[in-house]
Amino acid sequence: MLQKKPKIQNRSTKDDAITQRLPLACVDEGAATEFMEHQRWGTTPICPLCGGFEVYKMTDSNTGKRQANFRWRCRDCKGQYTVRKGTVFEDSPIPLRHWAYAFWRAASSKKGVSALEIHRQTGVSYKSSLFMLHRIRFAMADNGKTQLGGEGVPVEADETYWGNKEGEKRGRGAKHKHAIFALVERNGGVRSFHVPNVTAKTLRPILDKHVAEESHLMTDEAAVYRWVSKGFAGHSVVNHSKREYARPDGASTNTVEGFFSIVKRGLNGIYHNVSEHHLHRYLSEFDFRYTHRDLSDGQRTALAIKQSEGKRLMYRCDDQKASAEA
Repeated sequence: MLQKKPKIQNRSTKDDAITQRLPLACVDEGAATEFMEHQRWGTTPICPLCGGFEVYKMTDSNTGKRQANFRWRCRDCKGQYTVRKGTVFEDSPIPLRHWAYAFWRAASSKKGVSALEIHRQTGVSYKSSLFMLHRIRFAMADNGKTQLGGEGVPVEADETYWGNKEGEKRGRGAKHKHAIFALVERNGGVRSFHVPNVTAKTLRPILDKHVAEESHLMTDEAAVYRWVSKGFAGHSVVNHSKREYARPDGASTNTVEGFFSIVKRGLNGIYHNVSEHHLHRYLSEFDFRYTHRDLSDGQRTALAIKQSEGKRLMYRCDDQKASAEA
């Protein structure tokens, strides 16, 4: 009998080189800087100003050690920079060791980590902790350049409702709640969206952009999916109203509903109260962890740091514009 493969979260981190380096990177600024440099550039440092490779670490002329601000200099453009340049933590006065810790916790905590916990563990103010986590979520956001599914690949689509809209009276139905629409590729990634409503006009553009036409769409019996499923290679429906949750041919929406259960446990149990303005950022965080669930915690942390390159989110910028660029 084949032994069941242990879940990634139950595996030992003894052989995970990245995780072994993280504790020191979270307490020592020099170690944190070298850790971030390695995750961003590997063994080939690059100048973020001109893209040149002729770069070197700047040192103190008296001691011969690296400068206190850990700057680099490019021989091609003569520019000076640090590992922060061109990332979500550029110009941040928060020490890199705290950024390393926040990246680690955000990437490894299945249901998320609160800003209040980052505040307690690092001593950084609550406001700055929230600042860090929002930018980490921005770094985690999928750019949507590739589509889910493929020829014959099942993609499950479903919607759920969470929280209460500001100013809306609570009543029957879900009109007073926030609608979340998600697409999950079987044994693959997930993309979720905070949508104003669950109508064909809203969902069809999302499906066209994020799901390949050759995919096999799987949904429940909601009438909206009859319209938005047109054009895909196949469409299977499970009738939940008749207590049908999985069919012998493999049709079900159990995978996407399992993802929703993780999202709701995180939103209710960790974050408690998420504003409508920032809900899409939290969904990006859940998407990232679920999509890369087969990676170790260290690998997932390194990937989040790598994805922070080329992204900036200013404190007082237009949040919706930044979301569109993610």
